[in-house]
Amino acid sequence: MNRSPFDLGPWPPLGYVGSALDRAAERRGDAAFIESAERHGGAGVYAISGEVVVLARRGDSLDPLLSPEEAHGLGPLLERVFVGLVDGAARTGISLAREMTEVLKARGDLLILDLRSIAIQGLAPEHLPGLAAAKALLTWHATHRFCAKCGHETKSAEAGWRRDCPACGTHHFPRTDPCVIMLAIDGERCLLGRQSRFPPGMWSCLAGFVEPGETFEEAVRREMFEEAGIKTGRVSYYASQPWPFPMSVMIGFHTEAKTTDLTIDMNELEGARWVERAEVSEMLLRRHPAQIFALPPVTIAHHLIRAFIEKGAKLFP
Repeated sequence: MNRSPFDLGPWPPLGYVGSALDRAAERRGDAAFIESAERHGGAGVYAISGEVVVLARRGDSLDPLLSPEEAHGLGPLLERVFVGLVDGAARTGISLAREMTEVLKARGDLLILDLRSIAIQGLAPEHLPGLAAAKALLTWHATHRFCAKCGHETKSAEAGWRRDCPACGTHHFPRTDPCVIMLAIDGERCLLGRQSRFPPGMWSCLAGFVEPGETFEEAVRREMFEEAGIKTGRVSYYASQPWPFPMSVMIGFHTEAKTTDLTIDMNELEGARWVERAEVSEMLLRRHPAQIFALPPVTIAHHLIRAFIEKGAKLFP
């Protein structure tokens, strides 16, 4: 029996969402409370060096959550942040100097892997939200060490959730960059694009950062027109996803195409094309005869495309 091109099987989980963390924001200024939570028997540490995460080898499995003792043996720390609590036990993020990466790679009890690979391979999905928070927060500390108001070096405060300037008294808080990601739909086909940095054969939704004074819907329409020359009308929100590369949140939408002739901004895209539902289904399942494919299930782009395959134009009320 031939399989329907729209039969995609069970819906996969979206990455970096569904966090079980209690962020305990009201306790971040309570050093004694956080120290107690870090001494809890279930406390764990996420160790990050730039773009890579330190994973412990535990038999046949890999574990991104290190014990405090394991984390202590990794070497000197650049920064330490309180990520949150799980059943009263602290989840902490630490950053290591990049030169430590090569040293740790030589250890047989550890594996050094980038966060994208961890998410795509499906390792410990329950840890992805905590890893995303830790990586984004540690990246912010590494890139915002000086006061934007007076230029003086700042100091970490509130368990890593703030930086304070001792010179002018300004408080600085972690930033998150909102980015819209959208799939334009024209009846039974959708618009996919690819950037030059993509692996060969990979296509995705279009995306772009929200500008000051702009709504998400306005950003969708502007980015779609700027990158592909397409004018769009209705915009339907789908879902959002933390995206720690380095510290963004992806806000996903479907949008209705009002025009279909493409004018591609080659500075942003290497190409763009309209794809029929049956063909994009083959791309999602990675069985397209031309070996072209869509992003993996961990990404919100995958879910936007899958929703279109299953519902088509019915995505718009």
